[in-house]
Amino acid sequence: MTVDTATIPTDARGAAIALGNFDGVHLGHQAVLASARRVAEASGAVLGAAVFEPHPRRFFHPDAPPFRLQTTRQRARALSERGVKEVFEIGFDAALANADDRTFVERVLRGLLGVSHVSIGADFRFGRGRMGDAASLRALGAAFGFSVDAVAPVGGAQKISSTGVREAIARGDMSAAAAMLGRPWAIEGDVLKGFARGRDFGFPTANLSLGDYVRPRLGIYAVRVDLGDGVLLPGVASVGVNPTVGALPEPVLEAHLFDFSGDLYGKIIEVEMATFLRDEARFADVDALKAQMKQDAIDARAALARSLTS
Repeated sequence: MTVDTATIPTDARGAAIALGNFDGVHLGHQAVLASARRVAEASGAVLGAAVFEPHPRRFFHPDAPPFRLQTTRQRARALSERGVKEVFEIGFDAALANADDRTFVERVLRGLLGVSHVSIGADFRFGRGRMGDAASLRALGAAFGFSVDAVAPVGGAQKISSTGVREAIARGDMSAAAAMLGRPWAIEGDVLKGFARGRDFGFPTANLSLGDYVRPRLGIYAVRVDLGDGVLLPGVASVGVNPTVGALPEPVLEAHLFDFSGDLYGKIIEVEMATFLRDEARFADVDALKAQMKQDAIDARAALARSLTS
């Protein structure tokens, strides 16, 4: 665990921070951010968020299935939208994993960041073997000169959590995921070269790798696509392995934008997964697949229209 105070701008030290993984920046995370923001506004401190990278789950379980709800870029953007001025990425390595709670506070929170306040979720744990909790952080904060607020879970008995969002996505319940996130779940990435089969079928697609994103239920979705200008274009997308025309080794996202023509290769786009329409299926032949693709487009347009009026 290397601590280099020179990497932190002078005007960023003394921030009131929210501390956690914040994968998804869901409503529970937003409550923690709101707590830190209230302190920052009252004290005149900078509002910051301290996050761990890589995610501790990936560090401890490098071979675990993909699970992320956001890329680091999406997370930083979502934090900024909640008023965060400084995002501190704390490198999670073996030294940090083996540090006790006091060492983490002394070297990272006080020594590196010089925090004035820390807000956490009430169930936040830190330090070797998850030895630190809200009570120990309060005690250590008092010793090192910063205040601490532990924020109660949001959602009552059905506590909103990143795990809950992942479970909703895995079963294709995009409405439940959006309700917990406070916005539609979205996949962002570089548009990749594909086999151009969609174009041959009359449905050109923008293809994205799922990378370390949690795998959504395989199938067809109504989507809205941001090409980088903040304008959401309607479309239909497939998440799957294309079993009819030659199964792929890993699922990919293929998004067809309605009434759009243009070359998107190499561009970074974000695909909002609005509504799950149907499961992925293998068709008897290409003609049957083409007919279903036409119906999927009709169904997606209808689902998007309903979402605008609901």
